[in-house]
Amino acid sequence: MPNISIVAVSGSLHSPSKTTVLVCEILEGFATALRSGAGNDLEVETHLIELSDIGREFSGALSRDDLSPIAEEALRRIESATLLIVASPVYRASFTGLFKHVFDFVGQYALIDKPVLLAATGGSDRHALIIEHQFRPLFSFFQAITLPIGVYASDTDFVDYRIDSQALRDRIDQAIGRGLPVVRSTVLPVSEYVAAW
Repeated sequence: MPNISIVAVSGSLHSPSKTTVLVCEILEGFATALRSGAGNDLEVETHLIELSDIGREFSGALSRDDLSPIAEEALRRIESATLLIVASPVYRASFTGLFKHVFDFVGQYALIDKPVLLAATGGSDRHALIIEHQFRPLFSFFQAITLPIGVYASDTDFVDYRIDSQALRDRIDQAIGRGLPVVRSTVLPVSEYVAAW
C-alpha cells in the first residue's frame, strides 16, 4: 500500500497558538481517519511546520538559493506531501505575511493536483471568509485541489489554548469526512479506492 505524508503548516507567529492547536487537531484527525479506513493498510506519516519556530530561516531571502538548509527542508516537505493542511491567523484581513513569504518559495508546479485543506483563526466570525477570498485564490494559482470544506475558528472556540467548542469539532469532522474521498483518490489505485468506499 502507498505511504501518505500529511504536512501541516501553521502560519502563526506566536507560541502557544490557537492556529497551531487547530491545525494539529485537523492533522491528527485526518491521520486517524486514513489509517482506519475500510479495506486498506495505509502507512501515514505526519509532520507539523510551525512558522513561529522556523520563520526566521526565511527572513531576508530573496530567492530559494538564499535559504538555509532548515528552510529548504520545510519546502521539500510541503512539495512532496500527499496532503497539505495550511492555516494562518487573520492578520490585517489576510494570512500572515510570513505565511505568504514561505509559499512564495514553493515551486510553481509543485502542488498541482495536491489536496489542500484550508484553515484559519480570527478574533471573531467576521473574518471567516478569509478562507474563500485569500486562501483559495492562492492555492488555485498552484493548481492544487482545495478540499470542499475549510475550517475557521474564532477566539471563543478555545479556552487556554484548547478547543472548547463542539461546533468547531463538528466542523473539523465534516471537513475531514468530505475531504477523505479526494485524498484517497489521489493515492489509491481505482479498484482499491472503490473497494475502500
